[in-house]
Amino acid sequence: MAASGAGEPTDLLDGLIARTRRLGADAADAVLVYSSALSARCRLGEPEELIRAEARDLGLRVFVGDRQAIVSTTDFSEGALGPLAERALAMARAVPEDPYAGLADPARLASDWPSLDLADAGEPDAEGLMARAAEAEEAALAVAGVTNSDGADAGWRRNEVTLATSAGFVGSHANSGFSVSAAVLAGEGTAMERDYEWSTAVHECDLEDAAAVGRRAGERAVRRLGARKARSGQVPVVYDPRIAGGLLSHLTGAISGPSIARGTSFLKDALETALFAPGTTIVDDPHRMRGLRSRPFDGEGVATERREVVADGVLRSWLLDSRSARQLGLVSTGHAVRSASTPPAPAPSNLWLEPGRESREALIGGIASGFYVTELIGMGVNLVTGDYSRGAAGFWIEQGEIAYPVSEITVAGNLREMFRQLTPADDLTFRYGVDSPTVCIEGMTVAGR
Repeated sequence: MAASGAGEPTDLLDGLIARTRRLGADAADAVLVYSSALSARCRLGEPEELIRAEARDLGLRVFVGDRQAIVSTTDFSEGALGPLAERALAMARAVPEDPYAGLADPARLASDWPSLDLADAGEPDAEGLMARAAEAEEAALAVAGVTNSDGADAGWRRNEVTLATSAGFVGSHANSGFSVSAAVLAGEGTAMERDYEWSTAVHECDLEDAAAVGRRAGERAVRRLGARKARSGQVPVVYDPRIAGGLLSHLTGAISGPSIARGTSFLKDALETALFAPGTTIVDDPHRMRGLRSRPFDGEGVATERREVVADGVLRSWLLDSRSARQLGLVSTGHAVRSASTPPAPAPSNLWLEPGRESREALIGGIASGFYVTELIGMGVNLVTGDYSRGAAGFWIEQGEIAYPVSEITVAGNLREMFRQLTPADDLTFRYGVDSPTVCIEGMTVAGR
């Protein structure tokens, strides 16, 4: 797809940027987002909620020397856009200078990009979404031992984004998403347990069957019945794929350009050093077909590309937008994201940990006593020090087998040591946008009874 376009969104943004330049801006960019969403929710077989939302947002960023300001609006009338540009210029002239502010380096801008098949042409109707939610809940309630429902949801969204800059970049792309989820309770009285499951996909035909999603939610809840506290100590901790991706999110937070530039990350000196065990690879790929986080260009118009953030255990790259790249004397890695009302900031695209050689069963089979985590609670992660402490629930492992459910446990360690001790299984599937196979981390501290 070429980096050119015509029609109302492009004309609107080009006109606004030209107006802003005439008023005295040295540079400017603008983003236009059209979004639509429909969601349905049911509980205990009855429709509970149906929401339709449509929005259009325009964001304008202007530069006067080393000063920048951002304004946004939902009013696209001629009478509103003139004052919008004037306010942006007045704000930019009033804020402190930022020597790192500015548009992306023209040499880094995308000139063409692949078609990634990110937008489903279809739009579901309300009845279809409500039926999908009801199907998920019905399957969950049919699982023996399930006694109540927290509800089931089905949804659809579509976004159309156009970005234009005074450096000559113009690009547009659209993306869609479908989802279904269910959450149910098992047991009675004070012995009740709750669990959930969900599926998301860019195209409706790739969405998992609603009944299968609901059935797994029910089975997960029932498996948690009879949970007890586990013994305290240092043991191997195995992370279920549903939550293992959170470890990758902690990594990306710690290697985000602004954190590195401020010196507030425990990994600020870790580039080109061994962070994981040899053979470990972590990939960021914005060009994955139908990927949940795919993007043809980033929020500044910079070209995006597949890269190995970690290769053979060694940290190879920060995640940078243009501003943080300038602070570090580097170039943007094409990871900028933005909304109409916020400046660009770096974030991963489709990120995953490459699978290992052992099966999940073999990974667990080698553990004499350990903890299989299926749920994490709380936000006890300090990215300045790497200290990690989370409430958790899951299952105790004894002699290589899942023995019994456990809850009210804390798992703790330090992310640097956790990364070094991490071993992936071979069961990677792409479901969440940030994906991981089952992983085992040796020697974590578990606090129970």
